[in-house]
Amino acid sequence: MNYEQNMLSLGYKLPEVAKPAGSYLPAITSGNLVFTAGQIPLVEGKLAATGKVGSEIELEQAQELARICILNGLAAVKSEIGDLQRIKKIVKIVGFVSSDPKFTQQPQVINGASDLLAEIFGEVGRHARSAVGVAVLPLDVPVEIELIVEFD
Repeated sequence: MNYEQNMLSLGYKLPEVAKPAGSYLPAITSGNLVFTAGQIPLVEGKLAATGKVGSEIELEQAQELARICILNGLAAVKSEIGDLQRIKKIVKIVGFVSSDPKFTQQPQVINGASDLLAEIFGEVGRHARSAVGVAVLPLDVPVEIELIVEFD
C-alpha cells in the first residue's frame, strides 16, 4: 500500500512542514524513532480555528482539527525520514484538547486523529495514545498532537 496515494484517495494531502513558532525542531530522530513536536491545526500557515472545545468549538469540528494536526505531524515525519513508506509503526500519539471545564469528550476528539491514521496506514497506523484536556494551548488552538513513529 502506498501511504501518500492512500491519503489522496481519502481526500487528504500532505502539507508543507509548519515552521516552528519557537526554539524547537518540528521533528527529531532517535534511533529508529521519530518524535514530532506538538502539531497544531495550521492550514497553509494559518490557524484553522481557535477557542475551547465544548464552548466555541463543537466535537465534529475538533475531530477535523485533530486530523489536520496529524497531517502536519506526518509532514514533519516525512521531512525527517524522506518517505512515508519507511514507516513501520505509528507507535503513539499524544493529543491535547483545550477544553471548556464541562467538556469530557477528549478521547472522542482525538479519535479523529486515530481513525485517520488507521485509514491511511491500516494496522501500521494502530497505536497507543493519550488524550488530555487542558485549560489553554499555544495561540489558543483547540487541539495539539504529538506523534512517535518507528521507521526502517
